[in-house]
Amino acid sequence: MAKIEGFRVMNFGVLKNIKMGELWWDRLERAPVAPLTPLTAVIGKNGAGKSTLFDAFGFLADALKHGVEEACDMRGRGGFKRIRTLGQTGPITLEVYYREDDETRPFTYQLSIDVDDADRPYVRYEKLSQTQRDRLDDAPDPFLRFQSGKGYVWAGDEKKDLIPSLEEYQEGIRKTDVVELQDKRKLGIVAFGALQQHPRISKFRRFIENWYLSYFTPNAARALPLAGPQRHLSASGDNLGNVVQFLKREHPKKFSSILAKIAEKIPGIDKIDTTETQDNRLLLRFYDKDFEDPFYAQQMSDGTLKVFAYLLLLEDPDPFPFVCIEEPENCLHPELVEILAGEFHDYATKRRGGSQIFVTTHQPNFLDGLLPEEIWVLAKGTDGCSTIRRASDDPLVRNLAKEELPLGDLWRSGYLDAN
Repeated sequence: MAKIEGFRVMNFGVLKNIKMGELWWDRLERAPVAPLTPLTAVIGKNGAGKSTLFDAFGFLADALKHGVEEACDMRGRGGFKRIRTLGQTGPITLEVYYREDDETRPFTYQLSIDVDDADRPYVRYEKLSQTQRDRLDDAPDPFLRFQSGKGYVWAGDEKKDLIPSLEEYQEGIRKTDVVELQDKRKLGIVAFGALQQHPRISKFRRFIENWYLSYFTPNAARALPLAGPQRHLSASGDNLGNVVQFLKREHPKKFSSILAKIAEKIPGIDKIDTTETQDNRLLLRFYDKDFEDPFYAQQMSDGTLKVFAYLLLLEDPDPFPFVCIEEPENCLHPELVEILAGEFHDYATKRRGGSQIFVTTHQPNFLDGLLPEEIWVLAKGTDGCSTIRRASDDPLVRNLAKEELPLGDLWRSGYLDAN
């Protein structure tokens, strides 16, 4: 399954220029940078930029689905000028460094967004590229490159994980006419990722489209679902019952064991089952050990619903490649936070083919059981913009972790705060 190994954000809110994990120029410089881990937890004080970092992933996903102008206005962002880092005049830039699988070389996707003469945001620059097997000392060769809506696309060969040679690549470009997008506010990966002739671009487009960014709200999850199964949990969780219905229909043998497994992990819950209404809706029932009659999802606490939804997400038979969750500990008792963190960690690191999980948190309990290389610390710099570092970069933190001191306790004691 595809995974993100590095991510860079420039001029996006308080994220004037931050980098996480490995990017292609780290290889160019022969810099020993470790890629992002299967589970990544970002911590920091209020105002450090955790929500902004979460929104950077959401912004990229929204730009793909709707276009950059629409993405600037969605989710309360307030337009390009409110998004761009205060005092900066350069473009907003996002860079994703990712692998399709363990056998292929990494890809780099670079997206730069600016405003035109009409003061409207547009795609200033976009490139999807892959490093050549025999050319690690050079910049990656692009499958797609656009400047202000004009550029070229190289189809490549679906049966080969790389463009076979520089000569073939240059010959292919010479035979490719310059193309122009009809709307420079839309992404090239959207236009060409829909064509079979461009399998590499298509795979990257599907990778971004299949990200799961959680905007879960318990009230949405309490809504009575419409009848009919749905394969995946929605961002808000308002189709929780429909996903349960899908699992029961498509995976009947596994369904009961999934509910039993989840019930074991939620304190105070003895059993979870379902009942069907006359209009074919499937309702969840939770059995509390202190009560004889079950409680329906509409009666359950925010924390129980949230843990159930996230644990159900981890049981998805067709998992999302990338799951991004902002502060999953909200509404949860510390005991539930530790349970959820452990489930995320085991899922991301031990289950082959599972999702890569990215979490922002302000709850020290969430860090207990994690490794220093899985934790990133956001902090405000002297210019008011964020800086970020991996906890494992601090030798003292590494040594204390080797002594099996919980990282949550180290955070409470100030050892994970910015130096």
